[in-house]
Amino acid sequence: MKILIIEDEIDLLEALAMGFKKKGYAVDIADDGSLGLEYLLTNDYDLLILDLNLPSMDGIEVLQAIRKENKELKILILSARTEIDDRVKGLELGANDYLIKPFAFAELEARSAALLRRNFIQRDPLLCYGSLTLDMNLRSVMINENKIELAPKEYAILEYLLFNAGRVVSAEELIEHVWESDADYFSTSLKVHMSNLRKKLVEASGAEMILTIRGAGYLIEECKE
Repeated sequence: MKILIIEDEIDLLEALAMGFKKKGYAVDIADDGSLGLEYLLTNDYDLLILDLNLPSMDGIEVLQAIRKENKELKILILSARTEIDDRVKGLELGANDYLIKPFAFAELEARSAALLRRNFIQRDPLLCYGSLTLDMNLRSVMINENKIELAPKEYAILEYLLFNAGRVVSAEELIEHVWESDADYFSTSLKVHMSNLRKKLVEASGAEMILTIRGAGYLIEECKE
């Protein structure tokens, strides 16, 4: 899943980006409102984490502008503004959640994960496919009750394909949602991670779970119980 964080406190911005990347998310960052809005209008994100007190363009202005263009993007406001009126205004203008500073990263990550599940109409934290179970809360994968160790990008690829089970996902779409926006679309990185992921799944399950649809992309069929 791909996140944009707009926050003008550089130390906090970098710490949040590092924390989410360690959890396997693709993360873009911006330290002012205008730059953040430019990213939003030119890239495809699954979640926006938005500070309100921003230089060049206030967070509320960013929220209003992006809601005119994108009604579906999940938005979590992160702000030191504690007044009820500020929170109500943010939610009325289209934010999906509001977290007050200071905060614990674990809570931010949990709220982000909940919003992402809602984005894909997926309320159960468990995604399944035959003997495979992916737990979005623990960010872990089990096959036949044995834990499978996946690299962050391998986990992110599998999670996105499971979210879209039954639909062919192109290589371009995977890169858009699993890698940062400055990723090289002609890189072999996706093929390498996909190959490693497939090998691990086959070794653990004895079956090929991810299908290649020639000229179209990759497919995990509808969830099998």
